[in-house]
Amino acid sequence: MNLYELTINEASGFLRKGEISSKELTGSVLDRIDSVEGKVGAYITVAAESAMKQAGYADSEISKGNITPLTGVPLSIKDLICTKGLRTTCASRILDNFVPPYDASVIKKLKKAGAVIVGKTNMDEFAMGSSTENSGIKVTHNPWDLSCIPGGSSGGSAAAVAANMCLGSLGSDTGGSIRQPASHCGVVGMKPTYGRVSRFGLVAFASSLDQIGPVTKDVIDCGILMNAVSGYDPGDSTSVPEDVPDYTSFCKEGLSGVTVGIPVEYHKAEGLDKNVFAAVKNGISVLEDLGAVCVEVSLPHTKYAVAAYYVIAPSEASSNLARYDGVKYGFRDREKSRLMDMYQSTRSKGFGPEVQRRIILGTYSLSAGYYDAYYKKATQVRTLIMEDFKNAFKACDVILSPVAPTPAFKTGEKTQDPLTMYLSDIFTISANLAGMPGMSIPCGFSAAGLPIGMQLMGKHFNEGILLKTAYNFEQATDFHKKKPKI
Repeated sequence: MNLYELTINEASGFLRKGEISSKELTGSVLDRIDSVEGKVGAYITVAAESAMKQAGYADSEISKGNITPLTGVPLSIKDLICTKGLRTTCASRILDNFVPPYDASVIKKLKKAGAVIVGKTNMDEFAMGSSTENSGIKVTHNPWDLSCIPGGSSGGSAAAVAANMCLGSLGSDTGGSIRQPASHCGVVGMKPTYGRVSRFGLVAFASSLDQIGPVTKDVIDCGILMNAVSGYDPGDSTSVPEDVPDYTSFCKEGLSGVTVGIPVEYHKAEGLDKNVFAAVKNGISVLEDLGAVCVEVSLPHTKYAVAAYYVIAPSEASSNLARYDGVKYGFRDREKSRLMDMYQSTRSKGFGPEVQRRIILGTYSLSAGYYDAYYKKATQVRTLIMEDFKNAFKACDVILSPVAPTPAFKTGEKTQDPLTMYLSDIFTISANLAGMPGMSIPCGFSAAGLPIGMQLMGKHFNEGILLKTAYNFEQATDFHKKKPKI
């Protein structure tokens, strides 16, 4: 086995025993990036030199007996999480040369744990998209089929993990941006409870929805990364001072007593691909065979989730992205001498079409005379969706659904139809609106050989039950062991 094929847990074991060094492991990953990055396009920035320096320091710490489960492990970071001294672009021309003067809280935690950061991954510009085609830098391809999208907006992170171009990654999830690409690339992805992981240093898209989370090769690795990045941070006013358990402790066998809710609305959704339906239905059967009890639940306001999300998220984006004016940092059109002309030209040239579309949508929704009709109504729908989940969880511990209505689609297939693209997130958006944890685990393949993911959602701050359910499913199947031939 090549070292880049190892999971985080496997690599940590070898490093602890001194059977491999971090330099060897990191070198193997960097060689893998050199080999396949030209085909996949997962990275915006590869930090080979600094990664090898970090690996050398990790080896030194390991020799002294200072080792955590992440010491010396090469990880990638979605390019909207601030990394001190390492370019952070949000895949946008407006931040093309921005180098943060500080680390995000999650990066500080990873560095303290001894992890090695090999680079920053591609994404939809400012996380606005479901396919990574909206990147202002490059298009990322799905390692399982290079003619298909990897999902979005954390498409670079999911593609990098699937193609063994890192051992794990951090992404962000605003409406499905970790879970959907994880599904399309056949890896594990978790969106933690809102407030579980600090957002300090995460470049904001929609502040009441954004959450940082792990993308990994298997469930144990997901638990390891959750252990590293979770916890209260006084630097983030939305961070919650809730005790953090050892997430890997939930990765043990046994689902007896666990009740899984199957939303009737999700499984009757229009446009649900037959391959996805069959794979998720098989996943339900596997969980039942493992001792879980599956019951029907109802989430009656699901049909309004997409509409509510595409009022709330663009409204918050309109406010958050007002700071990119060509004055404080980032791109500036220096050909314009008048202030208002400079503002207009900088934002027109700096933002891509999808970001401009959402800023316009959000500004309209917040404008005088329309606020009550759109934004206020959307927040009321959000409350109803939260109530739906609260009622559903009276009957179950976990809610199970598809992640995306279809397997990965062809690059360019939906770029001219933004409404159809938005519906790609129909199953994932509700968890963000409700602030609950959700995760995607591989559960099958389409007739064309493309991965399909199954979504698990839980009560607030109950990521543990998701990991337990996912771990048992993973142990009973081998979907996560299959890798793209690239």
